[in-house]
Amino acid sequence: MKNRSIWILSLGHLITDINQGALPAMLPFFIAAYDLSYTAAASIVFAANLASSIIQPLFGYAADRFSKPWLLSIGFILAGVGLGLTGLCKSYQLIMVLAVTSGIGIAAYHPEAARLVNFEAGNQKNTAMSIFGVGGTIGFAIGPFLITAALIQWDLKGTIILILPVSVMAVFMTTQYPNFKSIVRKNNFRNYSFSGKEAKENWWAFMRLTVVIIGRSIIFYGLNTFIPIYWISYLHQSKMMGSIALTTFAASGILGNLIGGSLADKYGPKKILLFGFSGLAVLLPIFCLVNSALISLLLMFPIGLILYASYSPSIVLGQSYLPNRVGLSSGITLGVAISIGGAATPIIGKIADIYGIWTGVITVACLPMIFFLVAAGLPDLHSGVEKQKKIQLQNREKSYSAKQKSTTKHLRYSYRDRHVLILKLMAKR
Repeated sequence: MKNRSIWILSLGHLITDINQGALPAMLPFFIAAYDLSYTAAASIVFAANLASSIIQPLFGYAADRFSKPWLLSIGFILAGVGLGLTGLCKSYQLIMVLAVTSGIGIAAYHPEAARLVNFEAGNQKNTAMSIFGVGGTIGFAIGPFLITAALIQWDLKGTIILILPVSVMAVFMTTQYPNFKSIVRKNNFRNYSFSGKEAKENWWAFMRLTVVIIGRSIIFYGLNTFIPIYWISYLHQSKMMGSIALTTFAASGILGNLIGGSLADKYGPKKILLFGFSGLAVLLPIFCLVNSALISLLLMFPIGLILYASYSPSIVLGQSYLPNRVGLSSGITLGVAISIGGAATPIIGKIADIYGIWTGVITVACLPMIFFLVAAGLPDLHSGVEKQKKIQLQNREKSYSAKQKSTTKHLRYSYRDRHVLILKLMAKR
């Protein structure tokens, strides 16, 4: 895809999510410096994620009503400056406040950016959203490496480095405001040019899709959290091998995100969503039944690829169900639904504590088929798009036919007037 605005918004997603990825990596340094308990340290991440999840739909609602591109720059500043100043604080409470501020900044960026990506993508919404999603995935991966290197080099004062990328991006984004406003105007014109009224919304389908996204999130967080532990405790491998398995899972996800978006534009997002859950329903039980570390590692690649392939189709499907509230839809599907899925991880952990890590992972392996059945009842976006195109084509044909009749009538009267004029001149002679 050669659309410049989509790549800029994806780059912004990368810069924003550097902060989201950096926060967990900062916890060991806070624990060592301030003698925090594990609970106190984990509460910093929990508070930031909770604030981001709750407020994200509100920013989405605001974006739908007011369409303010400056929310993007505000998001950058709050996300980076909030987290960047935590290393200068001596108070746990102040660190908590700044982490929450960073979470609010992250929440401000996502709905407005996802909304603009949807408007600018045209008929390639899934591909565009996959590019946007990959930006966030890369940023999330860069964050821990960047902040760990800075903290090792400069101690806690190194958190200031997080202010640099967001500041540069915030300034650059201000130069794109006219372009973003133009994108919104063109989208509004397209929406009203044929029907003259707002498109219908399907809240019931959107609520069911939200349940599906929560299910996908539970599977993702379950695997992302317990893969290293599974490798060490059940497969009896080293910590390094556990990290390699997790890296393989994440790396395949980047490729899966792009492939999923491209296929969803061709075959429809619902089909890719169903393919993702059905593929996981087969691969995850096989993964649990295999005792070979090598085969398990090889299985990590298709599992990650298929799981991530459903990311952009699920977001676009949600936006299509609420076409007049694209920002709100993005805020819920990118924020609330995913966070609720993450909150289920302790339940899986409790199962693993009581019955063993294998039982915890096999519990995750049983979920895809359940959510496949929920997703199967969702309305298919492709059929709705085709119907809308057919109506628009009929409207164009009617308009063209009316113009043709008007032109023919005008020509007929022109010929008649010319003959009358000739007869009058001949009569004068």
